Amino acid sequence: MEQEVKLININELVLWTENPRDPINEQALDQDIVNKALEDKLGKWTLRKLAKEMGDYYDFSELPTVVYHDKKPVVYDGNRRIILGKIKHGLVSVPEGTEIQLPYFPQKVPCNVCTKKIALDNVYRKHSGIGSWLPLERDIFLHKFMGKEKSPFLILEEDTGIISSNPHMNQRFVKDEIFRDDVMKSIGFSIVNGKLHSRHSDEEGYSILSDISRQVGEKNVTTRKNRGKILKVLSSLSQQLIEKNKNQKPKPSGLSFGESNNAIKNKRLSKRTVPPKIELFGGKLYLRAGDVSNLYRDIVDLYQFYVKEKDKLSKAFPNLIRMSLRLLCETASKSKQMKIENYLGKNFDNAKAPLDKDIKTTLANHNITRESITQLLHTGAHAYASSGNIEQTISLSIIVGAIITVTHGASE
Repeated sequence: MEQEVKLININELVLWTENPRDPINEQALDQDIVNKALEDKLGKWTLRKLAKEMGDYYDFSELPTVVYHDKKPVVYDGNRRIILGKIKHGLVSVPEGTEIQLPYFPQKVPCNVCTKKIALDNVYRKHSGIGSWLPLERDIFLHKFMGKEKSPFLILEEDTGIISSNPHMNQRFVKDEIFRDDVMKSIGFSIVNGKLHSRHSDEEGYSILSDISRQVGEKNVTTRKNRGKILKVLSSLSQQLIEKNKNQKPKPSGLSFGESNNAIKNKRLSKRTVPPKIELFGGKLYLRAGDVSNLYRDIVDLYQFYVKEKDKLSKAFPNLIRMSLRLLCETASKSKQMKIENYLGKNFDNAKAPLDKDIKTTLANHNITRESITQLLHTGAHAYASSGNIEQTISLSIIVGAIITVTHGASE
């Protein structure tokens, strides 16, 4: 028997933890998956929309695909429909006040019971080409379940976490036209024996990849604009780094965009934190009276409000502090009649030199360098998810405070 239609009681059906739509820990229970689907942070489950589309009753012509793991019937395809059925029959709980227009759902559901190979083939055929999977999910599925080699896109994600940390990068044109072998080599990166190699230092590589992320996020390169011209749209700093290092020998890269890539590696790295007792801007600044000083004081007040009320504020609130740091730097650079990137680049090293060892380590841990600082401030101004990282924001504020003290200090 390779395929057989079989009636299975819905309370016996087990949701698939490795669903490419939004995988979860293999030990997760049905309730854990339902909680994740209802939260739907990435907008991939849309249970309410599905329930509305189903109408008044469950359609028997849409069979869930089921594979028996020992004696457990696991749902490989049709998890969203089975979730609605489990909610309907009270087999899982939902938060109080949750409103879903549930259709009539039978206690026993006809299922296509088949081998794992057929199930995986069916899942791939039904979902890989219709837009329900993004490129990264498709590549993970092909490697993990279909035995295909890892794509450069997947290797880049595994080794750096850049795609999961910057969801706007999870696009087909980014995979096919930016992070393909020849283009990556042109900007100083390559895949060697399944690992990311770079001609740049980790700090320089982080700066360049952050710049690419910014250009994609700001739509300076799309399928219709500057297509195939990523090198052209990169900042002058990135282009200078690429040119400077073009003859360097590629070596294994150690750069990282955070812990999100660990979901694929199934490893956990130590969380990068700001050492205790480090304040915003590294402490009180003494600046000359004027716009820069006034704005600095306003940012300190904004941060104090955040510290006091953060339990009541949204997780996105730190973005406001991050954006204000860029405004502060723009204000300072204009007073010196300089572009912001030139202002930051010119004063970074002098500002960093007197900082103590712990602070310098903090900056390094958050990849804050002379080359990356401008991109990090630009990223914050556009409210990307990484901008909500309050620890990196505090770290940025320290070097920003040191720079404006160099140029606008009360003794200057």
